[in-house]
Amino acid sequence: MTYDATFFALVGLILFFVLIAYLKVPGMMAKSLDQRAENIRKELDEAKRLREEAQVLLGEYQRKRKEAEADAAEILASAEREAAALMQEARQKTEEFVARRNVLSEQKIRQAESDAVAAVRSAAVDLAIAAAGKVIADKTDGSTQNALFQDAVGKVQARLN
Repeated sequence: MTYDATFFALVGLILFFVLIAYLKVPGMMAKSLDQRAENIRKELDEAKRLREEAQVLLGEYQRKRKEAEADAAEILASAEREAAALMQEARQKTEEFVARRNVLSEQKIRQAESDAVAAVRSAAVDLAIAAAGKVIADKTDGSTQNALFQDAVGKVQARLN
């Protein structure tokens, strides 16, 4: 019997499969694939857990952001109320200051008018006295002046006693 190359190829192939079975290569391959599948499953579980944690953190940060926005809006509203109150207070103080200044100015004007009237009256009285003295001096002679002087001295003495 002559053996050709196909026979030896078949025998080599059978020996190869026997050797693979003897060394338990299919079991090692299955074990390796199972281990790889388990690693992938663990990584997927870890990724799912991390995703859930990220979702929780995202929700928490969104809630904190909304709270911060609400706080900021409240602070802004409070600042606006304070600014309005300060503006009203400043307006009121300004109006009071202007009113006080007006009253003070009116008092000064009345005092100036009063002083001017008193000065005019005083000048008029002084002028009238001077004019009366000149008229009396022109119309009276020495004996009349002496009689008027004696009459004035007598009135003074009467009042002093």
